[in-house]
Amino acid sequence: MDSAASAIAVTGLRKAFGDRVVLDDFTVDVPAGTTFALLGPNGAGKTTAVRILSTLIRADGGQARIAGHDLATDPDAVRAAIGVTGQFSAVDDLLTGTENLVLMADLHHLGRAEGRRRATELLDRFDLAEASARLASTYSGGMRRRLDLAMTLVGEPRVIFLDEPTAGLDPRSRHTLWEIIRDLVAGGVTIFLTTQYLAEADELADRIAVLDRGEIVAMGTAKELKRSVPGGHVRLQFRDAAELDAAARAFGEGRRDDEAVTLEVPGDGGVRALRSVLDRLDRAGIEAGELTVHTPDLDDVFFALTGHPTTPKEPVR
Repeated sequence: MDSAASAIAVTGLRKAFGDRVVLDDFTVDVPAGTTFALLGPNGAGKTTAVRILSTLIRADGGQARIAGHDLATDPDAVRAAIGVTGQFSAVDDLLTGTENLVLMADLHHLGRAEGRRRATELLDRFDLAEASARLASTYSGGMRRRLDLAMTLVGEPRVIFLDEPTAGLDPRSRHTLWEIIRDLVAGGVTIFLTTQYLAEADELADRIAVLDRGEIVAMGTAKELKRSVPGGHVRLQFRDAAELDAAARAFGEGRRDDEAVTLEVPGDGGVRALRSVLDRLDRAGIEAGELTVHTPDLDDVFFALTGHPTTPKEPVR
C-alpha cells in the first residue's frame, strides 16, 4: 500500500470493547479525490471505524495515515486536515444558519471578516442563503444536513468522513446531498462514507468495502462486487403451461413458476448469454411473451456476503 499516494491508508486496525471484537484487521486504501463507501449491517463496526479514523477514540492496534499524518503520533495534524459529519447533526438549533457557520469559523480561528466571508460563501453554495437568518430549529431535515455539511467545510478539509449522512432524508434531499458530495470530490476532496443505502454507495463510491462482524469480507468497485455473486438470470414469460413445459425441456435448467408461467434461466446478463437464450428458444420453436434480464445488484452482494439485509441504523459506540 502506497500511503504517500493515499488520502487514507489503514493497515491492520483492531478495536475491542471488553471481550467483544469490533474491528479486526481493518485494512483500506483510499486515493485522494475519490469516494470510498463502507457498507455493513447493524453492529458491523462502521461507526467505530469512523470514530477511530477521525481521532475520537483510539485503536487497540494497527496503523493509519490520514492526509499524510500518522493517526497515533500526530492526531492534531489529522484533526486539522479532516472534517466529520456524523449520524447526528452538530447544528445548534438556538442559532441561525449564519451563526452556526460563524461559530465554526471562530473555532477554526479564521478571524471575524474571514469567518463572515466563509459563512456567506457556504450558505450560497448549499442553497441556504434565503434561510440564513432563520433559527436552525425551523430548518427541514434536508436543510439541516446541508448546514451540517457546510459547517464541516468551514475549515476546508481535504478528507471528510460522512457517517450515514442521508439517513432519514426524503429522496429529493438525498439526491441534493449526493450532488454536493460529487462536487466536493470533483474539487479534489476525499470522501469516506458509511451508509445503509446501497443505492447511495452504487451512485457515489469509486470503491466499496463490505464490513461484517468487524472484518472486511469484500472490497472492489460496484461492478466487481456485483460480478462476484451468483444470481443473474433471464426471466422468460410464456402464454400458457404448454409453452412453459417446452421451454423447461429445451433448457434443462432454471427455476420455473407454474403460477406465473415463467422460467428463470441462469445468466450473467451479458449480450452473449442473452443471445444464447434467444438462440435456444428459436431452435426449439418457442416464443416467449416477455423477457426480463436480472443482474445481481448490491442488495444481492450484501445478502450473499453477510447473510442478512441491511438495517436502518448502527448503534454509536
